[in-house]
Amino acid sequence: MANVVSFIVVLTLIIIVISLIVTNIRIVPQAHAFVVERLGAYHATWQVGLHLKIPLIDRIARKVSLKENVIDFPPQPVITKDNVTMEIDTVIYYQITDPKRYAYGVERPLAAIENLTATTLRNIIGDLELDGTLTSREHINTKIRLVLDEATDSWGIKINRVEVKNITPPRDIQVAMEKQMRAERERREAILRAEGEKKSAILIAEGNKEAVILEAEAKKQSAIRTAEGEAEAILLVQRATADGLIMIKESDPTREVIALRSLDSFEKAANGRATKIIIPSEIQGLAGLATSLKELIKDEPEPTPAPKPTKTQQKS
Repeated sequence: MANVVSFIVVLTLIIIVISLIVTNIRIVPQAHAFVVERLGAYHATWQVGLHLKIPLIDRIARKVSLKENVIDFPPQPVITKDNVTMEIDTVIYYQITDPKRYAYGVERPLAAIENLTATTLRNIIGDLELDGTLTSREHINTKIRLVLDEATDSWGIKINRVEVKNITPPRDIQVAMEKQMRAERERREAILRAEGEKKSAILIAEGNKEAVILEAEAKKQSAIRTAEGEAEAILLVQRATADGLIMIKESDPTREVIALRSLDSFEKAANGRATKIIIPSEIQGLAGLATSLKELIKDEPEPTPAPKPTKTQQKS
């Protein structure tokens, strides 16, 4: 009986030890870290893998994610240098680099980051005017990131990026900005329309200029071609005349033929529109000769007709 009781006690102790060992085995997943305390003091930081915790002595104080996290803070009221109140909300991208500092550096680190972001944002916007605030997002992002990164380094947090999400000015400022933007767009539209009309007028003028130049060039080419054609025609006539003279010369004409040709030429000249005609001496001589011959022919007596024979003479 005592052996049975001893066996049961030993078995119970073995079961209790095994359950304690099993329940105190911890597996740290990827991109996580566990902060372990022993007897209430920091002991170690468990990284990825299998770990064994001593029961009743070790305690996992905090499980930390090493992934990059995003915090979207609500809009914060800020006042610009020219006393315009607006609301700006920001987005923070951060990552825990030291789990021990994150666990023991500051109480509620996310709330601390939010408050630090709001105060830093007010300080930066207080040095900017409204127009500078609306156009200086990159400047605001960089300054906030530098201030937060320096402050959160002792908390084991790395600020990777800071983005200004929305900048919301008052309603009356928005209306004034819309009117200003509309006026600016209308001004740009008028400028673009004027530039378009100017370019159109320039293109039309250049087109007319080119048309006039091309027309003048066409007239010039036409006049040149006409002059060349007339010159070629005159040259052909002269060549034909020269060839005719050569042929006349080769035929060895007599003076009578030459005189007749001169009379033909004089007849053509007389039929023209000239009011004064200069007659060469040779043609005058020939004309006088022709006139004398004509007069001689008129002065010659007409031949008398022969007497008709009488009847007696016919009989004989």
